[in-house]
Amino acid sequence: MTIIAISGSPSSTSRTQRLLSHLLSLLEHDGRETRLLSLSSLPGDAVVRADVTAPEIARALANIDKASVVIVGTPIYKAAYSGLLKIFLDLLPQRGLDGKIVLPIATGGSEAHLLALDYALRPVLQSLGADIVLPSVYALDRDIVWNADGDVTLDEPLRARVHGASQQIGTLVERLYARSYTAATGMCVEPAARVAA
Repeated sequence: MTIIAISGSPSSTSRTQRLLSHLLSLLEHDGRETRLLSLSSLPGDAVVRADVTAPEIARALANIDKASVVIVGTPIYKAAYSGLLKIFLDLLPQRGLDGKIVLPIATGGSEAHLLALDYALRPVLQSLGADIVLPSVYALDRDIVWNADGDVTLDEPLRARVHGASQQIGTLVERLYARSYTAATGMCVEPAARVAA
C-alpha cells in the first residue's frame, strides 16, 4: 500500500513541495510507504503534448495507479490551482483516482485563495473517481518559514492541521486496507488480504 504526493508547483524548492515532504515524513514515521512526484521534474514538452508514452510520464501515471492514497499539492495562482497540475491531471484516465483516498493541499499568499481548493480542485478530483476526498489543508505562505539549512518550520496551527491530516489518512488506511468493517456493527468481517485486492 503506497501513498503518493503530487507536487503541482513548477519549482522543486517551493513551500508546497516542502509541506508535502513534511507530511510524507509523518506518514513514513508511522510505517507507511511514500513517494513524492514533483511535476517540475517531468519533461515539459511531453507533459504539454500529453505524451503518455514518454517513459517519465508513463512511470508517473503507473505510480499513481498503484497508490492507495494520493495527496495533491499545489500553490494557488490567481485564485486557481497551478496550470502544471491541471495539465497533468488531464493526463489521468477518466476514472484515474477510482478507489483512492485523496487529500488536497495548497499554499497561497492570502486567505482569500482558500476557496480555490473546494471550488476549483475538489470537483476535478471527484470527477476522476476518488472514493474519498478528505478535508483540504490550506497553508498561508507566512506559516511556512525557511530555515538556514533549507528545511522549513511550520506555524503551530498549520503543524496541527498537517498532523491531523496524517492521522486521518492512517485511520482510513487501517480501516479500508487492513481490516474490513460492516457499517452496522463495526465488526471485522473479512481478512485484510481480500480487502486490499
